Amino acid sequence: MTSNNNVKKAVQVIVGLGASAGGLQALNDFFDNVPTASLYSYIVVQHLSPDHKSLMAELLRKNTKIPIEVIEDGGEIKSNCIYLIPPTNNLIIEDGLFKLLPKPKDKTLNLPIDLFFESLANHAKEHCAGIILSGTGSDGSRGVRAIKEKGGVVMVQQPEQAKFDGMPRNAIKTSLADYIVPVERISDELSNYFEAQSSIGFDAELFQYDEKLLKNIST
Repeated sequence: MTSNNNVKKAVQVIVGLGASAGGLQALNDFFDNVPTASLYSYIVVQHLSPDHKSLMAELLRKNTKIPIEVIEDGGEIKSNCIYLIPPTNNLIIEDGLFKLLPKPKDKTLNLPIDLFFESLANHAKEHCAGIILSGTGSDGSRGVRAIKEKGGVVMVQQPEQAKFDGMPRNAIKTSLADYIVPVERISDELSNYFEAQSSIGFDAELFQYDEKLLKNIST
């Protein structure tokens, strides 16, 4: 009996969550609906002042039993874990590991969600999701474009539900959002999407067809 070399091994799904003003409530509502033993990695990118003492970990623990870690430079990305970025840093993924970058200290516009989503797309390609939650401004809109270009999925909190709808509405204006739903439904949509992808077993890089053969079949 020949072995089946087409069986796909489990892949790591990485979920990036971009939030700003009003984002804490949205994050709480999101994680309140995430299964305790989730297979995904969740990375929260939030706009925080460098001198801000973040209580995010303590507040999120009230709504989830998934382990929560503050990211360290060079750290590995583990499944079933929520990652938070230190307030003084931006984040990218480099060579499959977390890389912390200092936030600009001058008046340079800082777009940490765009920055992370672009590196996430390059690293995880179709095995990632970019989620835009409550916030002001347009951070994340460029990042969701990168995620779509690499085959990932984009989900946006329904603007009418968001405490601040600037980021959701700007993400929607890109016309690249796959799902625009209330935040409490996003986790279910994530599961449905990636479970469907897994059951189909589609791999864009492996998918090939004989154009001549296809024409013969169709005639």
